[in-house]
Amino acid sequence: MTKKPLAKVVLTGGGTAGHVMPHIALLEEMRARDWDLHYIGSRSGIERQLMHDVGVKYTPIQTGKLRRYWSFENLLDLFRVVVGVCQSLLTLMFLRPDVVFSKGGFVSVPVALGARLLRIPVVTHESDRSPGLANRIILKFAHSIAYTFPDTQRFLPPGRGVRCASPVRQQLLNGDMRRGLEFCGFDPESSVPVVLVMGGSLGAQRLNELIATSYAHLCEQVRVVHITGKHKPLLPQVDPQRYVAFEYVDRQLADLYACASFVIARAGANSLFEYRALRLPMILVPLEIGSRGDQLENASYFESLGVAKVFRETALDPTVFTETLGRLIQQDFAAMRQAYSQLEQQELPSVLSLVAQAIQDR
Repeated sequence: MTKKPLAKVVLTGGGTAGHVMPHIALLEEMRARDWDLHYIGSRSGIERQLMHDVGVKYTPIQTGKLRRYWSFENLLDLFRVVVGVCQSLLTLMFLRPDVVFSKGGFVSVPVALGARLLRIPVVTHESDRSPGLANRIILKFAHSIAYTFPDTQRFLPPGRGVRCASPVRQQLLNGDMRRGLEFCGFDPESSVPVVLVMGGSLGAQRLNELIATSYAHLCEQVRVVHITGKHKPLLPQVDPQRYVAFEYVDRQLADLYACASFVIARAGANSLFEYRALRLPMILVPLEIGSRGDQLENASYFESLGVAKVFRETALDPTVFTETLGRLIQQDFAAMRQAYSQLEQQELPSVLSLVAQAIQDR
């Protein structure tokens, strides 16, 4: 006889990997709690493939992008959201979950609204320093809200926000430095620092352009591991012992983290807390163009902690960037590492404790 799971949980969120990876980071713990998991997401978003890869049952629905500006597409997307709510209602009525756990993104809105109509509790997690539009909608009726940045609480309804530990994929903490160097083809005996350049799940064209104009100079000071993003052009090799590029890295990412002396990256919240867990000094180029400014806020917080240096995308000069990097290598990275040792070591609850409480309260 098949053992009945202790609870049935619907997961949702998507649009970018940042709205999905925390689910994956928590997957082992959710399965250890003997929860029956099902994911509701978009038809063609990145979340569908990611859930397929980790073996979570998936139902696609119609979704519409949430915009803060006027566009004719808004009318079409409003219709798509309504269709998505109806599809979510039917799926949730069939699944009869105990709770919906949302990670935000426009995909989550119809699912959360459907849950609200069926009186299914919704727990949502806000990774960024300030809530995005999807979570601003969901906050109004969520059973509870998990957040990670200390000052996010000012945006939340009184009494429903709980600061929780940012979900970090545990396998990233178990990388091997020598294995990472060998994967890159670098001499493991060399003492030249390694910089890991990465722009997120969709790549970062502006960041790639910055490296393209400065990597010859960078390679005079450091060894560069450059993750360009899928379907992004790779730069020509300057010296295979000083520069290597990959479109995408999966299983080897932990080893690349282990061999990196610092990172050059965007400022998505999930990645920032991974760097913090690994105590990696950061050079951040937050996404500004076409953004609501969340990455600027995230980066500013980590710069205030003394573990990051922020460059504004809209005022970025490759020459100044390269010159500043030289100073950082010689002076500031040691200070950043020291700043890590002084950060609070506060024990925070897991996001899943809120999900478990919502199941118990139902």
